[in-house]
Amino acid sequence: MQGNIFVISAASGTGKTTLIARLLQHHSDIRVSVSHTTRAPRRGEENGKHYHFVSVPEFERMIEEGQFVEYAKVYGNYYGTSTQSLESLTRQGVDVILEIDTQGAEQIRRLLPQAYSIFIAPPSLATLEQRLRQRAADAPQVIAVRLAEARNEIEQARLFDYLVVNDDLTAAEAALLHIIKSQRCRLENQTPFLNELLGSGDNT
Repeated sequence: MQGNIFVISAASGTGKTTLIARLLQHHSDIRVSVSHTTRAPRRGEENGKHYHFVSVPEFERMIEEGQFVEYAKVYGNYYGTSTQSLESLTRQGVDVILEIDTQGAEQIRRLLPQAYSIFIAPPSLATLEQRLRQRAADAPQVIAVRLAEARNEIEQARLFDYLVVNDDLTAAEAALLHIIKSQRCRLENQTPFLNELLGSGDNT
């Protein structure tokens, strides 16, 4: 069975990365597409595992060669999803998560209408601000920019198929898993099995 594609987006600081990491830890049939980016690695991030970290000239060369199914420039840095990487994963029959921003999600909706989109929302904007400051990964001026953009990003949730509120990590993870697993049972995704079953000639 061909794997499904799930676009997961959120305002920065909502906990999207943590949720996805928990999901991958417990379910080997769900994988994440490792994006390319030109931003510098954060503490603890590994090249090839969290992102493919490349230079701006290298990223722009890949754009010219049409190697991305989607890409965007966010807060001064490029982010993109490799077409080759995505196709390789879905051919293996695993469900693939694209952890991308709302700009990238819009491109995916146009180019891959079969993909399912999920937006992760914070319980409140005040909670989002608290999480960003506690993370201590960005300078105060960067946090201010992220907060200013948060409302606009959350507005984009109206364009997604599903919305999951990340108030409790365990509950949010369970909701994500339910959405992902339920798509495998949709008739259009089970048609190859149904055709094989009916054409098997086994009438016992």
